[in-house]
Amino acid sequence: MTLKTIQYMTSGTCCALMNVVIEDNKIYDVEFFGGCNGNLQGIRSLVKGMDIDEVISKLQGIKCGAKSTSCPDQLSKCLIEYKNTLEVKS
Repeated sequence: MTLKTIQYMTSGTCCALMNVVIEDNKIYDVEFFGGCNGNLQGIRSLVKGMDIDEVISKLQGIKCGAKSTSCPDQLSKCLIEYKNTLEVKS
């Protein structure tokens, strides 16, 4: 079991920081700092065990009110950034 932890500084959301733990291209866990606690607990519960490509597909582009992004969208951006670093290393 190889776990990779990513610390991601968000932009444009109430959640300022997230820690995402990935194992074998799946979300092992995610922790949010700041933001709407109940909603973020729900997102955490839903994405655990999901393939990162599926998470990106489902969450990318979601907006929060008049904001151009949201906590789910920021999670997708984190995962895209992670995937891009893998491609550069290959």
